[in-house]
Amino acid sequence: MAITAKDVQTLREMTGVGMMDCKKALTEAEGNLDRAVELLREKGMADSKKKAGRIAAEGMAYAAVIDGVGVVVEVNSETDFVSQNEKFVTFVKGIAQVVAKENPADMDDLLAKPFGNGRTVQEEQQEMVLVIGENIKLRRFSRHTEGLHAAYVHAGGKIGVLVNLKVSAGLEGNEKVLELGRDIAMQIAALNPIFWDKSQVDPATLEHEREILTAQAKEDPKNAKKPAEIIAKMIEGRVGKYYKENCLLQQEFVKDNSMSVEQQIAALAKQLGGEISLLDAVRFEKGEGIEKKEENFAEEIAKQLGK
Repeated sequence: MAITAKDVQTLREMTGVGMMDCKKALTEAEGNLDRAVELLREKGMADSKKKAGRIAAEGMAYAAVIDGVGVVVEVNSETDFVSQNEKFVTFVKGIAQVVAKENPADMDDLLAKPFGNGRTVQEEQQEMVLVIGENIKLRRFSRHTEGLHAAYVHAGGKIGVLVNLKVSAGLEGNEKVLELGRDIAMQIAALNPIFWDKSQVDPATLEHEREILTAQAKEDPKNAKKPAEIIAKMIEGRVGKYYKENCLLQQEFVKDNSMSVEQQIAALAKQLGGEISLLDAVRFEKGEGIEKKEENFAEEIAKQLGK
């Protein structure tokens, strides 16, 4: 019997098991969905299907430089305790190794890649669910090969940041440049800028900000008798403040607030007699954007007691 993609998808939705294992089970079951589910359960693969529906908003964000490749990954779990589990941490770091080595095209491709122990990433993730007893889910990754990389992991995996710097010849392994990259990564972790540079602020966002600032200026009684051109200059000054608050390169450098981040980069480049510029940066914070379930322990206990 021919196994269709729809059959595989249906079985995957029923069990939470990876596509390749679903296809194998369907082939062995000659297309019978119920029998395929039984086969997966017999192999211990479908035991995690109930856990797969539970919200995973904790876990770990991890950034590293592996063989010259910059990697950031986020793997989620249901509770924060799991992030301290040695097996879970090893799994997350193993994912980073796979991303660096295998250069996956997307999440599906990554899940199909070999984990390095005879299992795929998908199979290893399912193994973690069974071993740890929680829903474990690989959420996202980012891989970078261009430039010089600096990685920073905050609070044991709450935030992972990767910074890519473009440097001139001779500065690739310079410790002062690497330190600067780590400092910038720490600043990104702490302040979470919306943009890397003011040039990235789109005109619509800027215009909206000007409208708000204009309305605020008109509401302030102190400005009632000020000429329009003075008000306009005030608003542009506040736009400059918006850049300093929301754009990384225009922010005050955390280690020396007498200069901005871009000024610090330029100062170090001049000191070392080369060129340094920010290429890109990535910041993953575990669970960001995931709606967490609000637990009501009184209700939970009442349910268990049958009340």
